[in-house]
Amino acid sequence: MTGVPASAAGGSGATPVRGGKLGAAAVNQASLWNIANLLTMARLVLVPGFVVLMLHNGGYDPAWRSFAWAAFAVAMITDLFDGHLARTYNLVTDFGKIADPIADKAIMGAALICLSYLGDLPWWVTGVILFRELGITLMRFWVIRHGVIPASRGGKMKTLAQGTAVGMYVLALTGPLATLRFWVMAVAVVLTVVTALDYIRQAVVLRRQGLAAEAER
Repeated sequence: MTGVPASAAGGSGATPVRGGKLGAAAVNQASLWNIANLLTMARLVLVPGFVVLMLHNGGYDPAWRSFAWAAFAVAMITDLFDGHLARTYNLVTDFGKIADPIADKAIMGAALICLSYLGDLPWWVTGVILFRELGITLMRFWVIRHGVIPASRGGKMKTLAQGTAVGMYVLALTGPLATLRFWVMAVAVVLTVVTALDYIRQAVVLRRQGLAAEAER
């Protein structure tokens, strides 16, 4: 990911970081058209392409589902690289900080909604995951002036589990693999809820500490 929004993955074990204001020094004058932003843009472009591939021929053609899986996999892989490149080569931009989380939520949301629309995944699973992601994103902005909560091991496991589970559901799997994907999704849902609760706890603590610090000034 390409900026502060990467902290959305906050889960158990993370320690709030005080003073999360980035300031002018943290955001360089990198070109909008740097490699990190181009990967983010590519991920956004892949979203409508993924939907078309996923729903082609009624959404049940194994070949087209495989193409949709490839698009989803590329989107998830670019999500890993754009943020790393931005941080390593000082390519963080305001565009990246806004577009990156949108791209993340868009590809995952599109996949979940398509799967539920096709009857492959219960709507409540899609609702839980999307509500969590949207809610945590809003909460991040609620506490951002007091600090940021860094990505934790639990949050990274949640992201990995979600991506793996959704990818398995996108493929037209049968037999033991179809059973396996059910349990992978179950793990993803549990991690989604647990990390959300932990993030809320840390956000509340961080905000209280921030308010207390402001009151002492």
